[in-house]
Amino acid sequence: MIETTTNQRKMRLSRAEYKEIVRWTEQLRPTRQCMKMLKERFPNHSQSTLLSIFSLEYQKRTKRTISRHHAPDVIESHYQRYLSKAEAQPTAPVLLELANEVDLSPALMARIILDRYLQDLEGEMPSKSVLNSMLKEPSLIPDQILARNIYQCTINDCCYGPLVDCIKHAIGQEHEVLLCDKLKERNLSFLDENQLRTMGYDKTPDIILEVPIAVEGHIVHWIESKASFGDDHSHRTYLNEQFWSYWNRFGPGLVIYWYGFIGELDCQRDRGILLKDCFPTDIVTLCHATQQDKLQQEPE
Repeated sequence: MIETTTNQRKMRLSRAEYKEIVRWTEQLRPTRQCMKMLKERFPNHSQSTLLSIFSLEYQKRTKRTISRHHAPDVIESHYQRYLSKAEAQPTAPVLLELANEVDLSPALMARIILDRYLQDLEGEMPSKSVLNSMLKEPSLIPDQILARNIYQCTINDCCYGPLVDCIKHAIGQEHEVLLCDKLKERNLSFLDENQLRTMGYDKTPDIILEVPIAVEGHIVHWIESKASFGDDHSHRTYLNEQFWSYWNRFGPGLVIYWYGFIGELDCQRDRGILLKDCFPTDIVTLCHATQQDKLQQEPE
């Protein structure tokens, strides 16, 4: 379900507010218990915004450190520690505890340990399809203690893993449907991404308006929906890989970061990229503009 908030101001954060949240996330692990702590520390921000910020920051942290966890000697150390702990405490969430202890995503730790277990079981490197299917459905794992530990890691990880991937995909689609519903409510004619692909477009925004609109005085030809928070790194990446190419092909457009963004990033309006954290209410259509022009031209 899409989280709603009555305090839209808190979706658009100053860089100082954002940095304060980021500093506090540095001590957290990607577990649902830690997210409760984050919400308690910043009660005026929506949980979706906080989770999105934390997820982005944790992914950056993971990219900096993941290579050391994939070193053969470290993998072996993690695996032997798991085996020892699982034997001593067969009902305890030992793999989840191990992941938190070494500051590694529980889902990524589960992948490493399962991969190592399958090498012993099959005598060779397991295929990605087998590995992925067991991560998605731990009951397929022959070792029931390991299966339970893999499951515990998957459901407790809020940043990585098949469950998170599924949730992110569903939330992304849900917001695209929400955007389409809002456009239909305003009787705005548009083409969605699926329609554009059938027309032969390969790289398109989520929505292209068949008749442009004006939002806060800026012309909008297309709309992109992002079910995430817009931080410096992600926004810069989107600008370079998506938004400017949309601008070159279709003209100026609007990006909706549904979970908020750093306010200082909304600095490209004059160049044709407008940022919002919700569906805009200040919309002027061509029809309205024409009516206003007529009224201004009519003699008193």
